[in-house]
Amino acid sequence: MLAGVYQAVKKNGTIYYRSNITYRSKHISLGSFQTESEAHQAYLEAGGLLSDTQTTINNVSFSHYQLNHEKIVSLLNYRDNNIYIKNPIYMYRTYFCYYLTPDEIYKFDIDDLFYFSGHKLLRRGGRLYVNDYGMQVTILSRYGIRNFAAAGKDYLFANQDPYDLRYANIINVNPFHGVRRCNKNGLITYDTFIHIKGDYRVGSYAALHEAAIAYNKAVDLAHQHGITKNFPTNFLTEMSARDYAQAYTQIQLSAKYLKYLSRFSSQD
Repeated sequence: MLAGVYQAVKKNGTIYYRSNITYRSKHISLGSFQTESEAHQAYLEAGGLLSDTQTTINNVSFSHYQLNHEKIVSLLNYRDNNIYIKNPIYMYRTYFCYYLTPDEIYKFDIDDLFYFSGHKLLRRGGRLYVNDYGMQVTILSRYGIRNFAAAGKDYLFANQDPYDLRYANIINVNPFHGVRRCNKNGLITYDTFIHIKGDYRVGSYAALHEAAIAYNKAVDLAHQHGITKNFPTNFLTEMSARDYAQAYTQIQLSAKYLKYLSRFSSQD
């Protein structure tokens, strides 16, 4: 066998080749390959990356290697930072980069390193998520952002970079269900909608907390009129029970929505 290569057999009897390298007393698997020469090439590439400091995370040409981009990032990070991480993470002093692809690189705060070292970042339908205890957990939920929140409306990027997911760069404009932030000629308002058989506008409010409470009130009235849908609830932990009750009583809902609810009462 060529250096760094050993033969393996699949359950169906097919022969394949695995490649590995030892660096700083650590045994590192480089992956599986169809041919011995491909596995050996991966071994040579890994040795070159680990010894040639002229090749850096910023100038490496991922497409020129037999190794996949994830392994290249892991090797360069181990060489430069002396920490081996299986996921494609490259560390800096106060943050790290996660290379989802060679061209799709996300920045995270260094405090999140432990989490993403053990959770693989994935993407489906434009949403980033990880598998956590058998569940798909969206990355935005770590910032208090709802699953179906819209960028530019419900949350913003302070530096306009959607790949920068450091906490200081995420502005959670709207953490509440059923609320949409509106900018009309520089005037910021918050519109409240409830989804029953389509979206129904509950009202427009000057303050975010008012719009959130209006949504809760709309849900309560829907239940009172016999609508059994399981709506989410907005929690306003910063308000006292007394202040919440006062605001709840004073907030008005649109006449159109109240008229819509009356249809359900007439069906009884």
